[in-house]
Amino acid sequence: MTITKTLTAALLASVAFVGQAAAACEITLRSSDTHPDGYPTVEAVKHMGALLQDRSDGRICIEVFHSAQLGEERDTIEQTRFGVIDLNRVSMGPFNNLVEQTKVVSLPFIFRSVDHMHRVMDGPIGDEILAAFEPHDLIGLAYFDGGSRSFYNSQRPIESFEDMAGLKIRVMQSDIFVDMMTAMGASATPLPYGEVYSSIQTGVIDGAENNWPSFESSGHYEVAGYYTLNEHLIVPEVLVMSKQSWDGLSADDQALVRQAARDSVPVMREMWAAREKASEDQVRAAGVQIITDIDKTPFIEAMVPVYEKHVTSDELRDLVMRIQATE
Repeated sequence: MTITKTLTAALLASVAFVGQAAAACEITLRSSDTHPDGYPTVEAVKHMGALLQDRSDGRICIEVFHSAQLGEERDTIEQTRFGVIDLNRVSMGPFNNLVEQTKVVSLPFIFRSVDHMHRVMDGPIGDEILAAFEPHDLIGLAYFDGGSRSFYNSQRPIESFEDMAGLKIRVMQSDIFVDMMTAMGASATPLPYGEVYSSIQTGVIDGAENNWPSFESSGHYEVAGYYTLNEHLIVPEVLVMSKQSWDGLSADDQALVRQAARDSVPVMREMWAAREKASEDQVRAAGVQIITDIDKTPFIEAMVPVYEKHVTSDELRDLVMRIQATE
């Protein structure tokens, strides 16, 4: 793909290290992820790249830049829209103010379980939401798992809804997540993911919320000794492509990219399940206090005003109803 004049110095420096295999390709797609090397989403995009290279007879490669090498998620979204980054694995939260349909799948307790989320996102509702990215100069390709997100903090075990009161909790930069924390009586602090560890360590925040692999791989369990499995969010993550990069491909190559992305999903889910178990084992072994017996009902009931505020159109209300009706 053509590198635009707005390409950042960091990206140019990174491209200099492209391996011989990628350098031999006619098309090298640069892919961003904030997670570290070895994380399931990172490995899934590598797998997608292997599929693409094989199916294109070596013409198309993917170079994966993990560990936020190209920036935090909000920054990389803009770079992807402008064609500086070709592919990007991003959480749904940072898209909420751009692609309004992503608000619905970011709502607390919208999914009853991970299996329910898979059934919704693997079907026509998921395809509908992917299509909603295109007017914003992005092509939605596939969904990856983000697991179920729960609260962790350094101050006290959260054993009831009342225990949330006054805690300073980091959330992704999304109005929905800020309002969710407010409805729970906590103080929401939007921060980039990379700042969470030091912010807990120094007392800027008391904790955050995330899944087992992120809690473990980030090292947050080292500074936050209480983890409560309330599973307030089960939010899929999305793999998007720059529309500018997409439009530079032939129709046949577009089909190859889309199919390789979809074929990476079951591989990602298998790796995710194994990684979740390994991360949980490591966190428990480190002595983190895990709270599993918690009544979710007060948390769910507190979300009524959050839904009322953010589900503001007939289209979004219909989307909520269809998701809830999916068996």
